[in-house]
Order: sequence, then structure tokens, then C-alpha cells
Amino acid sequence: MGKMIYVPTAGAQSWQALLADPTKQWPTGYSARTLAHCWEAAEGLPPEIAALFGSDTELLIAIPEHKVSLRDTGRESQTDVFALVKSSNRTIAVAVEGKVNESFGPTISDWYVDASLRKQQRLAFLCELIGTECPPPGDIHYQLFHRAASAILEADRFKTDDAAMIVHSFAQDRRGFDAYAAFLDLFELAAEAGKLVSKTLPHGRTIHFGWAQGDPRFLSL
Repeated sequence: MGKMIYVPTAGAQSWQALLADPTKQWPTGYSARTLAHCWEAAEGLPPEIAALFGSDTELLIAIPEHKVSLRDTGRESQTDVFALVKSSNRTIAVAVEGKVNESFGPTISDWYVDASLRKQQRLAFLCELIGTECPPPGDIHYQLFHRAASAILEADRFKTDDAAMIVHSFAQDRRGFDAYAAFLDLFELAAEAGKLVSKTLPHGRTIHFGWAQGDPRFLSL
């Protein structure tokens, strides 16, 4: 379980200390630094994020590098930004994954090689939670599973109406979009940049997915 007491940031630089590797992950042009400057500059939600949800969307709170327990003894899922958002009188627990040129990490096949019992149990839990078959296709990226699960788990914890997983990308060539689209295909959803798509899960929770294209000016800050 991560820390339960949070303090306001003092600007983008405050985000650096929260990273798993504050030195390696903070160079100019990398997603962590770019995302921090973008969100700190916004009065509320960055416009490309707000556009996904609609004109009446309001940011209630945003927490950088938010750790979410996956209900086992393994490593927590560290969400780049966790936000509570109000849209059309519904509250939404939003897990944001920032990207520039970074990949979504290992595929299920790579992550699951010689899987321990703990990994087997974790994957089964994630698949059940997000409503996909287990084991899932091996070419889907593991990070997308635990990031979507984080949104659902926090929606349950905060008792919000919906959950959402958003990729906030600053890559000008939309690198990683195909991986995101392949993940959405598991839900029989068609991925489209700048558009929110939704799925009602077997347990009744609605989860939204979106790909937001970030402003490239933050890449140089």
C-alpha cells in the first residue's frame, strides 16, 4: 500500500522525486518530465484530456505517480497520473499513462515466461477484473492490463461511477498506438486517437479508454 497522505506539488519539478528512478526517468523529452509540465501548466485537465470526456468535464484532483495495490504481495502498479474527474454528473477514476518514445514494456509472452505461481495468480486476477480471457494473447503488452486494472480498482475504492484508462501521448508519430489498439481489440473496441470508447465489464462497471495527443511544446521543457 502506497502513502495515504498527499501534499500539493510546487510545480513540475516536484514530480521528479516521486519517480521510481528520479535520475534516469527525468531527461527533457521523456514522458515523465513532459507529462509533469503539461499537467502543471493546465488549469484543471489538459485540454486534450478534457476533450475526450466532453465540454462539462472538471478535474477534481490529480495525483502524480500514484501507486495502486493489485491485491497481492507483488509490485504495485505505478500510474503516471491518477485523476478523479467529474463529467456529465458522473465521477470517473482515471489512470493516465504518459508516453513519448517509450514502449508499453514487455508483452504478456515475455512477462509470463516460466511464470511463478504469483504471476499466474496475478494474471488471472487482472484478466477477471478487466473481463478478458486468461491467458490473453501473448503479443498484448502487460502494462496495459495493470494500468486498466488500476483504474477499476480505484473506481471501486473511491466509489466512482466509472473508470477510465487514458494514454497521454506526446509522440509525434503516434508510436505505440498499434499496441493500444490491439489491447482495445480484446474488448471488441476500435481505437481512435482523440476519441473515448467504452465497455461495460461483466461485474457492471463501465470502463472508458482514450488516446490523447499531447502538445509537443512540452517536449522541450
